[in-house]
Amino acid sequence: MPQVYVENRKVKLTNLSKVLWPDDGFTKADFIDYMEKVSPYILPHLKDRPAVFTRYPDGIYGKAFYQKNMPAYAPEWLDDFENVSDKDKIIRYAVINDKDSLIWAANQASIEIHPWLSRKSAPGIPDFAVFDFDPMEKTDFEDARQLALALKKLLDLSGLKGFAKTSGATGLQVYVPLEPVYTYEDVRIFTGFFCRVLEKTFPETATTVRNVDKREGRVYLDYLQNIKGKTIIAPYSPRPRKGAPVSCPVTWEELEEGVRPERFNIKTMPDRLRNKGDVFAGVLTQKQRIDKWLK
Repeated sequence: MPQVYVENRKVKLTNLSKVLWPDDGFTKADFIDYMEKVSPYILPHLKDRPAVFTRYPDGIYGKAFYQKNMPAYAPEWLDDFENVSDKDKIIRYAVINDKDSLIWAANQASIEIHPWLSRKSAPGIPDFAVFDFDPMEKTDFEDARQLALALKKLLDLSGLKGFAKTSGATGLQVYVPLEPVYTYEDVRIFTGFFCRVLEKTFPETATTVRNVDKREGRVYLDYLQNIKGKTIIAPYSPRPRKGAPVSCPVTWEELEEGVRPERFNIKTMPDRLRNKGDVFAGVLTQKQRIDKWLK
């Protein structure tokens, strides 16, 4: 069983030849190598945030499971956060603050990392709002792209800045960074307002209807992602799909030009980051007020 020194700690690596993406031949070793290469870019977006993992120990077509609670065998140095659920159950989340922790998670075949929208120091106060454009049956990325660009115009008119990323599948997310002073309810009011404007403006392609059977042919505008304990795929996290795609931050210019999400995968992403840097960095540094939408 190989052990590596990542930063200051030993991390055990296991089953490195296990094929995680059979269509592409990408192994766990390839996955861990990818996470090591992108660690300077993904870690700032995970720091101090409780995280949930989707693990694929037998590859993307094998049995997977969603892990909230840290396993009993987790290393003692791994940061954590305890939260009481709605059912009065204590959940002990992992918090990925450094490269050691990231490589440990990758070795668990945690292909997807889903961080909270808030930090462990202020779990009820999100520091960004998320607009999630989720294409339903008979819709695709192009529909989500058009709606995200429409949201960009609304945000511009409102004096707000948003940052877009692909979901790694067919969808898109737009983050609006905030002053960390608003509750999740405040953020839902804010995002719900803009989503309903989009729904009324584009009734043929956008919906906020919660009933799945009534969404066909439209993109679901999921502003209810803005709830304490809800998570969303981290920027630069891979997805369990053919081609090993990655949730990739993109510029608005790229969206205007018709960028395609399949361009971004675990093989192409490191070079993109070396060339462009983290185009999502503003999510962590911008601080914006939304008071006028809460009156």
